[in-house]
Amino acid sequence: MPLFSSRRPAPAGNGFAVDAANIHVLHDAKSFHQQLLLQIAQAQQRIHLCSLYLQHDEGGESILLALHQAKQQRPQLDIRIFVDFHRARRGLIGAGKQAGNAQWYQELSARFGGEQVPIYGVPVQTRELFGVLHLKGFVIDDWLIYSGASLNNVYLHVGERYRFDRYHLIRDRNLADSFSHYLCQQLLPSPGVQRLDVAGLPRPGKDDIKSLRQRLAGYDYLPAPTTAERGRISITPLSGVGKDNRFNHRIEQLLGSAQHRITLCTPYFNPPKSILRILQKQIRNGLQVEIIVGDKTANDFYTPPSEPFRVISALPYLYESNLRRFAKRNQSAIAQGKLQLRLWQHEHNSYHLKGIWVDQTWQLVTGNNLNPRAFRLDLENGLLLHDPAGQLLQQTAAELDNIRRHTKLLQHYRQLETLRDYPAAVKTLLGRLKRIRLDRLLNRLL
Repeated sequence: MPLFSSRRPAPAGNGFAVDAANIHVLHDAKSFHQQLLLQIAQAQQRIHLCSLYLQHDEGGESILLALHQAKQQRPQLDIRIFVDFHRARRGLIGAGKQAGNAQWYQELSARFGGEQVPIYGVPVQTRELFGVLHLKGFVIDDWLIYSGASLNNVYLHVGERYRFDRYHLIRDRNLADSFSHYLCQQLLPSPGVQRLDVAGLPRPGKDDIKSLRQRLAGYDYLPAPTTAERGRISITPLSGVGKDNRFNHRIEQLLGSAQHRITLCTPYFNPPKSILRILQKQIRNGLQVEIIVGDKTANDFYTPPSEPFRVISALPYLYESNLRRFAKRNQSAIAQGKLQLRLWQHEHNSYHLKGIWVDQTWQLVTGNNLNPRAFRLDLENGLLLHDPAGQLLQQTAAELDNIRRHTKLLQHYRQLETLRDYPAAVKTLLGRLKRIRLDRLLNRLL
């Protein structure tokens, strides 16, 4: 039997040929933090980091101080940091009025002599609500370190709590070059991309932001110079922004091409309609489908009932309601073991993990939340790995075992709570939203 159906061929494209021995998977946030610091300390040529944010806390400071120190010790280092423009200029949600990370960048830059470690703010839209820089990837010399994590205490496990993600280290000069080219040749020349470590610079204009978004909508990573060789892993970097972009289509094609098994991870269960349709079809076709999501208490927006309620605290309950409807619709597949729904929960930690595994041959490593916001608003990217010889099977199995370690397998949709079980404030807010159908708008924006 062929691995892919004739109606939905395997995702195509020139992938970079990488030796399996040069691909490493880490299993926890502390190891990720340690590796970042180690690679920064050893860097000789370049450090190009891209993240949603670099936070002013102990974890973020450990990274930024390490970068400044590396630059002082090795002045030839080409260091550039890219973060979301809007996120860097505001404080934390619910923390009151704050100056934002940009002011800290400027203070630290002045302390080390100014402009040694440039930090660029990338505005994907005129407002954060309508789109952010959700690109991931840290290039250090020939290494590409890829994770959905941003840079702060909880993502780096500095302190008691951590936010669980995926962490890949890949050593390949050409692949690293492709990521650096995207940052330095596609983002950097835009007038909309502004320095955040320098005080007094003007805000980007609306036309500059619109031009940048249009430019990125038509651009992808540099392709591999040659077709991937037999016996090596093919890795294709992908990017996309806006409705119906090429990255979205590749994700849909990947899921639709499955013949035997799909595993999908996402922290927020509100998939785009196109993804839901494909999953429903594959379930009807009898495929083994596994979906691993965070329990509502492992959501980064979750607030315990004992703490003051904020409107955004209702989101984890909204996602659970989505999951319950999906589980109810597919209860027969759950009973037959064809659909496995797993909830991740570990003490007071949170779950931020994304990815797709198909037929033990393909996998997508990404920061894409696989939700309507990711498919329509944010600038996203990922790595599509093709392993036809099964060289990564052992490493992949170990990663999935680690992900499943703190999960609970649902046996019935009734194990998930309903609106009447929620705290009074959540019940009141979600009830109102449902009556005027604003819950659908929230699912698209958050």
